[in-house]
Amino acid sequence: MNEAQLSAFCAVMHEGSVSAAAQMLFISQPAVTKRLQNLEAEFGVQLFDHIGRKLVPTPAALKLLPDARR
Repeated sequence: MNEAQLSAFCAVMHEGSVSAAAQMLFISQPAVTKRLQNLEAEFGVQLFDHIGRKLVPTPAALKLLPDARR
C-alpha cells in the first residue's frame, strides 16, 4: 500500500466515480483503476461494487476510509 493508491481510493470515495477522481488527481482513468486494483489485491478484498455505471463502496471500503484519510 502506498500513498498514491490511498489518494486514488479517497478520491473515488469522495467523487463517486473513477473519471471524476482522475480529473481531481490530474491522472488518467486507467491509472486510477490500476491503483484501486493494486490496493484490492494487496488487501485481498473488493472495495467497490459496480452497479450499472455506478460505483458502490463495499463494507471493506467503508472500513478502510477513516484510516486512508489519515
